[in-house]
Amino acid sequence: MERRYTVPVEQTGWQLPGRESTVAFTWEYDQGRDRMLSLYQKGKDKQWDTQHRIDWSHDPDPTDQDVVPDEVVPIFGSPTWDKLSRADKDRVRHHYMAWTNSQFLHGEQGALICSAKIVATVPDLDSKFYAATQTMDEARHVETYAKFLDEKLQLAYPINSSLQALLDTTISDPRWDFTYLGMQVMIEGVALAAFSMIRDFTGDPLAKSINAYVMQDEARHIAFGRLALKDAYAELTEAERAEREEFVVEASYLLRDRFLAREVWDHLGFDADELCAYVDHHQMMTEFRKALFSRVVPTVKDIGLWGPKVQEAFVDMGVMQFQDLDVQELSDNDERIAEEMEALLADRAGGRQVPTAGSRAAELAETIKLGE
Repeated sequence: MERRYTVPVEQTGWQLPGRESTVAFTWEYDQGRDRMLSLYQKGKDKQWDTQHRIDWSHDPDPTDQDVVPDEVVPIFGSPTWDKLSRADKDRVRHHYMAWTNSQFLHGEQGALICSAKIVATVPDLDSKFYAATQTMDEARHVETYAKFLDEKLQLAYPINSSLQALLDTTISDPRWDFTYLGMQVMIEGVALAAFSMIRDFTGDPLAKSINAYVMQDEARHIAFGRLALKDAYAELTEAERAEREEFVVEASYLLRDRFLAREVWDHLGFDADELCAYVDHHQMMTEFRKALFSRVVPTVKDIGLWGPKVQEAFVDMGVMQFQDLDVQELSDNDERIAEEMEALLADRAGGRQVPTAGSRAAELAETIKLGE
């Protein structure tokens, strides 16, 4: 390929001073460039507007069992739960819904900062291009969950301490690959699994639509992290690999423990220690928390962070059964669902400008079924 620079590129590059730094990896891979640019094109093509794509006319009813069944509340079946009146149980469900979506919001706020940081710190231009599209995605996700909490649930919770600790570590580390690893692989991997459960099992059309459309973006973000890190981590020294595997172990336990919902039990005046212990050992919640790692485990293995400490942690957490899932097949399936949804929207629009949300409630309900 002909070079059009008047002097060698290495003489014209520049860096802004700051805490952030890059890791000295060999990065120029032609195949990797093609894949990253393809992902960047998808990132541009799949942009959407939450004000028009989603039908906000629907108001979820927190007392409706089709929205969130009692069984989904993690203290269901506990002595505390059994003593509650019907009205108090509905209040707990409302608060649990608000807490769950608040953590989604806080995770997206962290992702917004991380993706902007990746634009600034990642060493190759192709990744900067894609991270720029992800930054727009994350801003849209923050807008969407904030609107849902403020206008529909009218209740919000502060960030969970475990999630905050992981975000603090991910954002503050100056190395760009730690930002990828903490956000793209760990946090968004767990989030994607959580979004899919809401999309597939709630009977509320607004909750379905929000999580289905956010999932379109998140699937690409995880593919971005996996693509970037798989080649880069092939060049790690043993010491570098050990440090990143230690981070994976710490992040995994933090993500598992964030679902104890201590903030809810504290706020409602319950014995939080007792209920957290109940949630930690309750069979349904245990299986739910395991399922959240269905995307994380095979991705961590695929990018090469598969040393004894990581495997021992995953055995301890009971999630090793996910190690042989085909990461590419999962990603392709997410993309297929997204493409089917987009195709249906385009077909309904009949080549015209896509109508606003108020006129599309029935069409949207059909679209969301594709996510099931």
